[in-house]
Amino acid sequence: MTMKAIYFDMDGTIANFYGVENWLEYLMEKDTTPYAEAKPLIRFCTLARMLNKAQRNGWKIGIVSWLAKNSTEDFDARVTETKLEWLAKHLPSVHWDEIKIVKYGTPKQTVVNNPFGILFDDEEQNRTRWNDNNGMAYDETMIMEVLKAVA
Repeated sequence: MTMKAIYFDMDGTIANFYGVENWLEYLMEKDTTPYAEAKPLIRFCTLARMLNKAQRNGWKIGIVSWLAKNSTEDFDARVTETKLEWLAKHLPSVHWDEIKIVKYGTPKQTVVNNPFGILFDDEEQNRTRWNDNNGMAYDETMIMEVLKAVA
């Protein structure tokens, strides 16, 4: 039986990272503030219910998110910790099957357990690469519609 999987990017997809004022300046100063302060982009109570239902129906759910561009090992570690804290704070009832927080630019289909699953990502190049690998990728505006169809 083929494993069914749904993956979410974080920044710009479920977290309003780019809505944090001066986010780029923070990154240039190696400050994790925008990762911590980003607001959810969708209704998380609804998302959590849908993800838990999808898991009960056999879907694996995961996060596949990039670290900052031109980063350092120390900043990568702090960003990873901050992203994990953000997920725990905003989606505490979701028990992720897989969380991959990887170097900026890493092809996401190369680091997940099921590259043929569904990806939600705000970056077109990530969706294109994912689709080229026989997965199904959607932008952040399609999250609820697709989850309703599969969960």
